[in-house]
Amino acid sequence: MDDIHDVSAQNNSDLKPQSVSGAVIDRRAIPEVATESIWNARDGHAIRRIDWPAVESPARGSILYMPGRGDFYEKYLETLHEWHLKGWRVTAADWRGQTGSGRLGKDATTGHIDDFTTWTADLAALWADFVAETPGPHILAAHSMGGHIVMRALVDKVIAPLPDAVVLSAPMIGMAGPPLPMAMLHSVAKMMTRIGEPTRPAWKGGEKPGDIPEERIKLLTHDDDRYEDELWWRINRPEIAMGPASWGWLERAYDSCRRLEEPGALEAVETPVLICTTSNDKLVSHAANLRAAQRLPNGELIAFGNEARHEILREVDEVRGRMLEGVDDFLGRVAPRLETTPA
Repeated sequence: MDDIHDVSAQNNSDLKPQSVSGAVIDRRAIPEVATESIWNARDGHAIRRIDWPAVESPARGSILYMPGRGDFYEKYLETLHEWHLKGWRVTAADWRGQTGSGRLGKDATTGHIDDFTTWTADLAALWADFVAETPGPHILAAHSMGGHIVMRALVDKVIAPLPDAVVLSAPMIGMAGPPLPMAMLHSVAKMMTRIGEPTRPAWKGGEKPGDIPEERIKLLTHDDDRYEDELWWRINRPEIAMGPASWGWLERAYDSCRRLEEPGALEAVETPVLICTTSNDKLVSHAANLRAAQRLPNGELIAFGNEARHEILREVDEVRGRMLEGVDDFLGRVAPRLETTPA
């Protein structure tokens, strides 16, 4: 793991808002205590990561957080630092082909993947390294597409050792979209990969590459300031900016969602899983998340309504505070602090 020396950002604002935990956290600066570096996948592909040490010894445990499609860990600095302050050893990373970890398509903004198993293999390797170098209990947390990849890795039994617990924010168990059977939607996406380049964008972004549609905030959060944080990072670290997914990504996403819907797939996952979901989500399927929580043998649920949009961890304080309190309660029950034996 090599430290990153050429990736930095200077905060151009004196605003340092107080988080729901009471700590003053600058969401537009990498905390001095955190370290950005490169983790090399098993084939040598360079993946960005960021690490916080534990603030106490022994640590409460360790959390690996994985973001969503087109996401970057800078958007979640507030939550990651809050977990750090609560005693957790914290790591976050990009997905291969996203943000600061390269591209797999033919342009600088479209998100493409050959198959979701490429990502589950990366996750399995990163998780194995993470567990080997950090204290337990070990928690795997993820948002949106990241949550899908975590569930796929658990269903396919490629991740070892198993996490002590999993926390998922608005996971992409299913996708929001036309009210048609998934098999039909998958067939359309498959056809589109055959009549043109699979790497081409599956939907229109802004008027220029990497541009953000004006109405996008209405899909993500009610919190204007937290939404502006993302735009600030995209300007100050332009290499992390991404736009639409490719038709190849969409076809593989439908295929992978169908894998999770197979009878017995989620039912075989014994790991405790907390799913946080909202009925106001326009990007992933709330109904699929409700079903998943019921199908998982040790599944638990925190459900929101109109007060929360897709990015629950970047919502207004009242909403994200409720989620974080629920996460604390869940982890306290299913992954308690390891007892230490006096010397």
